[in-house]
Amino acid sequence: MVSESEADVAEAAAEPWPDALPWQRNLRLSFAAGRDRAHHAWLVAGPRGLGKRTLALHLARDLLCESPTADALACGNCDGCRYVAAGTHPDLRLIEPWRIEPDGTRVAVQEIGIDAIRDLTGFTQITSHRRGVRVAIVAPAERLTVEAANALLKTLEEPPAGTILVLVSHLPGRLLATVASRCLRIPAPRPSPAEAIAWLAGQGIATPDLALAYAGGAPLAALRIAADGQSGERAHWFDALARPERLEAIAMGARIDAADKPDRKARLELVLDALAAWTEDLARVAGGGAPRRLPGRADALGALAPRVAGVDLCRYHRSIVHQRAHVARPLNPRLVAESLVDAYRELFAPQPRPSGAAGSRGTGAGGG
Repeated sequence: MVSESEADVAEAAAEPWPDALPWQRNLRLSFAAGRDRAHHAWLVAGPRGLGKRTLALHLARDLLCESPTADALACGNCDGCRYVAAGTHPDLRLIEPWRIEPDGTRVAVQEIGIDAIRDLTGFTQITSHRRGVRVAIVAPAERLTVEAANALLKTLEEPPAGTILVLVSHLPGRLLATVASRCLRIPAPRPSPAEAIAWLAGQGIATPDLALAYAGGAPLAALRIAADGQSGERAHWFDALARPERLEAIAMGARIDAADKPDRKARLELVLDALAAWTEDLARVAGGGAPRRLPGRADALGALAPRVAGVDLCRYHRSIVHQRAHVARPLNPRLVAESLVDAYRELFAPQPRPSGAAGSRGTGAGGG
């Protein structure tokens, strides 16, 4: 079980060249048309699961293609395109959070360090091997250490001629402001629900509409969720959340430790996503709306909505979002889960009456 925060990198090793995504074609066309006046640094930003890394790779291949099509996209057949697809193009550098083991295998790590950016700086200062542009992709850019980000900033401030840097970020707000401000921001295209559902159905997903709803409209996230084999674990958490008075933090935390030790962070990530989806829809229902991510849980959410204070629920949801953004570094996944379960129960705990309230009501009744 691989955590979603590592999934982009892990899938990159398993599938070096991803197929183009149909909802990204129009953006690629617009950039290909202006390739001769391209900005030196791009920031592809948006929620996880929209295919930002795939977009960055195809933008790079469009730039490095040696025989572009009539609409200026990559032909897919020239030497340049073949080298890119094989991961061997000398003018393309991909910077991701990997550590190279002595036997040559790659292991996912939490950060992109300064050594990787020093290598990137050296790459930008050499002449193009194939007499075209040089392209470097940094993904995800929020994994840069402060030292690495400052080193990258120097390249952004004084970009070498013929070099394009593409930063990919799920959380652009965590980038150094000076780094982000020197990039042309490219919002990741989001497909329409009908387009995303059709694409998921084409990938063999049995209930693409439900998968897409739970993933918040992000089709690659929906594909990953539908294939991860964890639907039963999610259902257990949703059943438990529907009965907060019966929730036991220790028992729910034990479900984290039931996973193999290397998988406990991924199990916590699953729980955080489930809590985020549940409380997000609970807030919608409490506000008079309908659930979007968990439409099949409408009755349970409707029963809970009158029992929770909106301000407290929003504060709790923000705490989940914060924890989700820092899930790569939990000290103890089980303790994090137990704390969140306790806090969730507190949302529905009976509130004590103000001092003297009962006596005042009694006096009023007798006087009448």
